Amino acid sequence: MNDRAGLIDRKFASRVDWNLMRTFVDIVRAGGIGAAARQLNRQQPSISAALKRLEDHVGATLLRRTATGVEMTAAGKAMMTLCEEMLESAQMVPHQIAQATRRVEGFVRIQIISGLISPEFDEAIASFHRRNPAIHIEIRVSPWRQVLDALEQGEVEIGVGYDGSVRGSLVYEPLLVERQQLYCSRYSPYFGYRLSRLHDLKDEGFVLTGDDEIELITHLRRRYRLGTNVSGLAEDINEAKRLIIQGVGIGFLPILAAEQDVAKERLWPILDADTEPSYDIFLLSRSEAARDTATQLFWDEVIRRLRAKNRA
Repeated sequence: MNDRAGLIDRKFASRVDWNLMRTFVDIVRAGGIGAAARQLNRQQPSISAALKRLEDHVGATLLRRTATGVEMTAAGKAMMTLCEEMLESAQMVPHQIAQATRRVEGFVRIQIISGLISPEFDEAIASFHRRNPAIHIEIRVSPWRQVLDALEQGEVEIGVGYDGSVRGSLVYEPLLVERQQLYCSRYSPYFGYRLSRLHDLKDEGFVLTGDDEIELITHLRRRYRLGTNVSGLAEDINEAKRLIIQGVGIGFLPILAAEQDVAKERLWPILDADTEPSYDIFLLSRSEAARDTATQLFWDEVIRRLRAKNRA
């Protein structure tokens, strides 16, 4: 049985048409055979035939037709993961060859939200610089909406930030889940106490982060009428934290950004831990075709770090 399995594996690797795998990915990403045919400007029967040939090669059904398109079987999900990894490797070939055969030069312009704390992102910068010392790294800090706009307008190549929706022109890779807390300073009468009734804080002076405020936080504030009495404003997390520490008002901050000041008793978390709002922070870029070699190498470095973390 083992010898037979080995023979089948060798036959698949040597005889399969690799274009069938790309067609399979196109079907999944388009959401159906007809949609894939339209996107690829091909006839629907040829797409169906390609899927059937791939299924015959692997000996399993990969997709099931549904009323809305197709859905992947367990075998299809496994195939999709492998195909995406192969496509990603293929896209990396010219960039990795450039890195191996000559000294890569250029610029990587990155725009990030303020107060970002991500060991994987930091380690990727350090490793990338060691491998590519001639590539100049530029980091800009701005509110999250400006990060998205700068990417779409081509002002930067890489972004790190939040997005309450999805912009079709951008690629999103989850970087971390960020949580926020409502903090007060040691000068506040709430220092040392936890509150479950946010309505009780509606008249408190509040430090806002303006355009840098996450939409989830904006909705939470408005629901409980927090921030109607604005006592401070800073569109940078670190400066908002400065105002809160000095007793200007209470305000929301990312937990990791406030961690050291909580330990030093300069800040106090007011909310119960199970009510802390959380949201995704993404590594962002435009499509692969828009990336030059320097940008692609940096993107690959961060992705490797993230995948190593997820496997750990």
